[in-house]
Amino acid sequence: MNNPLYDTLFGCHQGKTSPFLELADGTVMSHTAYLELAAQYAHVFTKLGLKPEDRVAVQIGKSPEALAVYAACVQAGLVFLPLNTAYTASEVSYFVENSGARLLLCDDTKAEALAPVAAATGAALETLNDDGSGSFTDLANPMSTSFPTVARTETDLAAFLYTSGTTGRSKGAMLTQGNLLSNTQALLGEWAFTADDTLLHALPIFHTHGLFVATNIALLAGSKILFVPKFDPDTMIRLMSKATTMMGVPTFYTRLLDDARFTKDLTSHMRLFISGSAPLLAETHLQFEARTGHRILERYGMTETNMNTSNPYKGERRAGTVGFPLPGVELKITDSQTGATLPQGEIGEIEVRGPNVFKGYWQMPEKTAEELRENGFFITGDLGQIDEDGYLHIVGRNKDLIISGGYNIYPKEIELLLDNEAGVLESAVVGVPHPDFGETVVGVVVAEKGVELDLDQLKQNISGSLARFKQPQKLFVVDELPRNTMGKVQKKALREAYKNTYQKP
Repeated sequence: MNNPLYDTLFGCHQGKTSPFLELADGTVMSHTAYLELAAQYAHVFTKLGLKPEDRVAVQIGKSPEALAVYAACVQAGLVFLPLNTAYTASEVSYFVENSGARLLLCDDTKAEALAPVAAATGAALETLNDDGSGSFTDLANPMSTSFPTVARTETDLAAFLYTSGTTGRSKGAMLTQGNLLSNTQALLGEWAFTADDTLLHALPIFHTHGLFVATNIALLAGSKILFVPKFDPDTMIRLMSKATTMMGVPTFYTRLLDDARFTKDLTSHMRLFISGSAPLLAETHLQFEARTGHRILERYGMTETNMNTSNPYKGERRAGTVGFPLPGVELKITDSQTGATLPQGEIGEIEVRGPNVFKGYWQMPEKTAEELRENGFFITGDLGQIDEDGYLHIVGRNKDLIISGGYNIYPKEIELLLDNEAGVLESAVVGVPHPDFGETVVGVVVAEKGVELDLDQLKQNISGSLARFKQPQKLFVVDELPRNTMGKVQKKALREAYKNTYQKP
């Protein structure tokens, strides 16, 4: 193939008038119209001087145009770098600088704040708004709707996705064309997607779930997508009668269950509900099945690997498990100290190997060597066990990473901000269970002697430096943080102490 990812997902639809994206207002974009728009964008990249393997950082809202930027990057041989729309300018600055992005795309409302970021890194700055307007569109309008696809191989980079651990700065996971393509092909077969499917898509497209899982599968299958800007119960319920499948995070399902209009009749024609990005409570599984007659299919993946395992489409979907390894994926449970494979049933660190596993961390060879073994196994940092029937159970994490609503949150980043506040001696940030988001952030602070802290003011002071999903909604004051004999803060004790903070009434 000339460009495996483009040819397989996009180019195969050239000339097709079949519907690809249907918006909430009923507007439909065909496969051909989508590809023609992407081709115009690819021409703009060339005009701006971008060359294959250059990075394109994108912080724009969810729209058909935003999705076309992804296709344009693939066609032009560029590396797509989607950024959470909630990130502040200071957060975006790190990603642009670290990646060496040549172009930063944002909407008009953020252009003023991001102009210094682009100027400092030498990146071009263009705008693309939710309604399709912007300077990028102005450049694209006169361009040809045909673009000569740049030759690529499966080992060439297609995307950077930044992820966080519990120490150090965010890491740019390098994903190749082969990583994305192999995972999409495996999932298509496992979940039985066809051109007859219509996917209800309310996920963000700056995240692997909404972009490299949901969108790529629909493209490969030739399915239509009901493309919703964000999760809204009214919109979801109104459009569900048109859909056959839905992908979501646990929050989607708990909020639908809270709505009396979400009934068995409403979902009677649906083929499949899929959940991921955060753990789904067993209670939610049971409530959903009782209400609709459908059993949610839960799977397990991460930024560096896309999807690793899935509960079966045909077969028993077990609540509290994430099923079996996908075709082509090897998975084992190891001793985190020795790396030795553990017997079935024992709890240890999950390691995976396969064509889905990323190439490494951008400009971080030491970190890559720590987590990606020479034999190709990736040390996920998650703890799990395989039961007697082969189902994988995720029992915790070997890192203190917080996953809230599917988004990774790096505790140290928040702790540094809290520690820098006047009157704060030290702090610790942990994730605690949340009925909608899986986990959310709790901050625990120790005041300097004689100081009475204003917790509301503390939250306000740090909010300007953090995306909303990272901000602790609750802070607690303690006399001292729990430590072991070596002086290390025991976050497990904090998680236990505050685990009921967000229980539903």
